[in-house]
Amino acid sequence: MRKNLKYTLPVLLLVGLSVAAFQTATTNPTRDAAVLKLVADALSQAHYQPKPMDDRLSESAFDAFLETLDGDKRFFTQKDLESLRTDRLQLDDQIQAGSAAFFDRSYALFVQRLDEAQARYRRLLAAPISAQSGEKYQTDPDKRTYPANQEALEDHWRRYLAFRVTARMVDRASDADSGAVLTPGTSSFDEAEASARKKELEMHDEWFNNLKDMDRGEWFGLYVNSFALAFDPHTEYFAPRAKENFEIEMTGQLEGIGAQLQLKGEFVTVASIVTGSASWRQGELEEGDKLLKVSQGSEEPVDVVGMGINKVVRLVRGKKGTEVRLTVRKKDGSTKVVPIVRDVVELESTFARSAQLGEDGSTGYIRLPKFYVDFFNERNRNCANDVRAEIEMLKAQGMKRLIFDLRNNGGGSLPAAVDIAGLFIDLGPVVQVKTSGGSVRVYSDRAAGVVWDGPLVVLVNEGTASASEIVAAALQDYRRALILGTKKTFGKGTVQNVIDLDQAMRGGSEDLYPLGGLKLTIQKFYRVTGQTTQLQGVVSDVVLPHAYQGIPYGEAEEKGPLAADAIKSASFAAVGKPDAFKRAVANSQSRVAKSEGFSRINTYAEWLKGERDKTEWPVSFLEYQLAEKSRSEQVKKFEKLTELKDSLAVRPLADGAVEMASAPAKKKEWNQWMKGISRDIYVREALYTVSDLSK
Repeated sequence: MRKNLKYTLPVLLLVGLSVAAFQTATTNPTRDAAVLKLVADALSQAHYQPKPMDDRLSESAFDAFLETLDGDKRFFTQKDLESLRTDRLQLDDQIQAGSAAFFDRSYALFVQRLDEAQARYRRLLAAPISAQSGEKYQTDPDKRTYPANQEALEDHWRRYLAFRVTARMVDRASDADSGAVLTPGTSSFDEAEASARKKELEMHDEWFNNLKDMDRGEWFGLYVNSFALAFDPHTEYFAPRAKENFEIEMTGQLEGIGAQLQLKGEFVTVASIVTGSASWRQGELEEGDKLLKVSQGSEEPVDVVGMGINKVVRLVRGKKGTEVRLTVRKKDGSTKVVPIVRDVVELESTFARSAQLGEDGSTGYIRLPKFYVDFFNERNRNCANDVRAEIEMLKAQGMKRLIFDLRNNGGGSLPAAVDIAGLFIDLGPVVQVKTSGGSVRVYSDRAAGVVWDGPLVVLVNEGTASASEIVAAALQDYRRALILGTKKTFGKGTVQNVIDLDQAMRGGSEDLYPLGGLKLTIQKFYRVTGQTTQLQGVVSDVVLPHAYQGIPYGEAEEKGPLAADAIKSASFAAVGKPDAFKRAVANSQSRVAKSEGFSRINTYAEWLKGERDKTEWPVSFLEYQLAEKSRSEQVKKFEKLTELKDSLAVRPLADGAVEMASAPAKKKEWNQWMKGISRDIYVREALYTVSDLSK
């Protein structure tokens, strides 16, 4: 199995998939033709829910590639779209024939428009940009149409650049001393305006140069991916370089701060946080944060708005032990400086960790960041074994009740998830998996006995996904635990496998390779009841207010997810005490309704929901400054929402105490972890709820 890791990577299941069936119809085709035909064959033959290569698919791929090229509507005009739309219903025929005709035509037009846009912003930024009172810029491209002609495109760029310069000036004034004031018509204002334009010019040059540095193969990969994503959000083509990066991520070879970054318009944005990394341990950097500045320790920060992602990554990365400070814009629009000490990913931080809660320490707490398992080395750590060991140690210390924290656990190994569910139930099915052919396999706990049969609460949130949803769903269906957290979990109920297209190709000449890879959805999993977590997630028994509850998030918000459906229920017997569950839920709802902390979270969520729709901003300096001041004052009212003023008693188990005593760094890490638990409003409510289950 080890030798096949290059071709087939474990995502939720280790699945063998024959690639010999995907063949090219011609001998020695070009690389583009080979990739297109291989991807078309794989999508139509091996995807869980194949779609016909027809005009509907062609339209979907056309729209997706247009979004890739110019989703912000800054380059193409309506006339350009009319020209490109002549091929809108031809892409299905072209991919099956191995033709890249539309890609070549649209790519050539894009390169031309890119050059024109560069000349335009350089000309506009050469002098102060006019901005009239009452004039606004729409920041949400979905609320804008493509400019009708070149004149409309010119006006769009004028408003956009005026908005960018104004925002930069206001940010600079906010960063300055409290007594600093910028007043239009003064020399200091003119100097600040000229400095802002100069910075915008530098940032846009950097951004455009990075776009132009992308080679044709990378753009072609994005074109092919437009077809893959038409099938579901998790099916994806990787051009050779992207495939290599994907394999590096899957094998855990990571460095730096441990945050995956991606370029969205002019902003480099945090796409995800690597579990166990320096960013994860520091705790303030979040998915969706936009990077504004990067500084090396206390050095002068470098403005990275509009900078290419490769250069930003080079600024963020560095030697272990050195500090980088990231100035980021949070989802609520506030600005924050996040200091992170660089490090390699410490695998220990991804492992299960436990503590004792309360003055008497009788409540156990286990945090599982991911479902880890080494598929190739039985001597290495397995999350199911680790959770078992933590439970046994907590029991030895007199544990009477347990909180199992699966928040932000994005999943991992399906067998490990089955084993973990088996720690709390005595034999029986845990999850069902269905293939595209309709056959269903039941994965069951086959180990007699339970490790913990006492009161149990599982903490979840919208980041609880995939394998962690399997565990939460099984424990809920067996009535073995109360699920506490956001209204529902993420809602990913599909399984992917990776095909190496080099292995799929037969009879080609060596100059065709490498061809890249295709991550393909091949199965769906279901609860023991026959219901699905796909789109629906796991609905919490106890729903707690959440800052982003008014903003849709999860699998259902992705483009083209597989539908939710149901299959027959497996044979299982629920356990648990319904009356105790009802009493605990009612008590929790009463506490939450009276809680000042949860009330503030609800208020913030409502405010944030309203702010989300405010996407038009003034262009003139004074009007923008006034709007920004009002928003900033609102944000300050909601600082440290989930942090309690008083602290809950938390202490480590014996192994944690030994680790703390072994090194100052370990002691600091444990203290930081325990402090976070002690002031976590959700852990506090979980403690009250699991205590109610004991009565």
